[in-house]
Amino acid sequence: MNNTKYKGYRRRHSQISRQILMQYILSVLGMLAGFALLIFLAWIFCRLFIWQPEDPLYRFLKAMQSTVVLWGGPLILVGMFVLAYHYISKPLDYLDEVTAAAEQLANPDETPIRLSAPMESIQDELNAVRERALRSAMHAREAEQRKNDLIVYLAHDLKTPLTSIIGYLTLLRDEPELSPAMRAKYTGIALDKAERLETLINEFFEITRFSLTHLTLQREEVNLTRMLEQVTFEFQPVLAEMDLVWDLSLPPDVVVVCDPDKLERVFDNLLRNAINYSYPGTLIRVELKTGEGEVSILVENHGHTIPPEKLDRLFEQFFRLDSSRSSSSGGAGLGLAIAKEIVELHGGTIRAESAEERITFTVTLPTDYSPLR
Repeated sequence: MNNTKYKGYRRRHSQISRQILMQYILSVLGMLAGFALLIFLAWIFCRLFIWQPEDPLYRFLKAMQSTVVLWGGPLILVGMFVLAYHYISKPLDYLDEVTAAAEQLANPDETPIRLSAPMESIQDELNAVRERALRSAMHAREAEQRKNDLIVYLAHDLKTPLTSIIGYLTLLRDEPELSPAMRAKYTGIALDKAERLETLINEFFEITRFSLTHLTLQREEVNLTRMLEQVTFEFQPVLAEMDLVWDLSLPPDVVVVCDPDKLERVFDNLLRNAINYSYPGTLIRVELKTGEGEVSILVENHGHTIPPEKLDRLFEQFFRLDSSRSSSSGGAGLGLAIAKEIVELHGGTIRAESAEERITFTVTLPTDYSPLR
């Protein structure tokens, strides 16, 4: 607990202590005033009558008057003891409440902590601690679940290409009479599967790095127009092979503050997805728009409409739009999750829309992210 919080707790505890002490003092004063008032009223009352010396009651009252110090002192002491016991038991009751609250805090649940009215501020802080503990426990469970998912997906995705590699290498070993053409074919397939395995391992290492480390962006001023032109140009051979065409709308010299290496990965992933899920012979539109203090990058392709229930899950780790296709040639379902992580680190947003056989991804970024300052 830092010094400021400690002082805050001491102020609240001192306030409760002062309140109890003040109540005790007022009670003692009230008792003494009541005792004096009682004697005064008794004296007034006795003066209303004419007493005879031989009257037993008169003798009793006279004895009481002459010994008022002897019986009044112990009576006052008894009263002060009773009051002291009452007000000493108060902080003990508060301590019992706090002890019970601490036990509840050790195993927090949805039941809020309840304390007496004088300790309402402490109650609020204990409930805030309880809520933080519940959130931490929930995040720990989610992290554990993500770790378990990572292990499951890792085992599943690595097993498929590894099994193929072992199968083809075993075939090459056990069939010495294979023709050179067939041997070259099987070697090529084994190499493709090995490269696929390397890609998956790299993706899993990447998502683990993004999940378990605190990334820091190496921000600098970047010409976003040139970055997009370069990234799209690098895909030209793939586009020609799949009979696709870029439709670029890029205003010149749009500058943003970003981490160019990480942001380039975002665009690489979005463009790769657009290519993989486009109808042959169609256009892939890449549009850069500028606004006040922000830019938007739109990537749109023609392909099968994504159902709404899948559209909402595109940015989840390990989610695959087409699992059968991805298991053989696609990624591990991590690319869009990583892209979302990078965009949000830049203070931006990423969203997906799909209708009428069009899939659109829109990335919005601030032109000058404030943490750079």
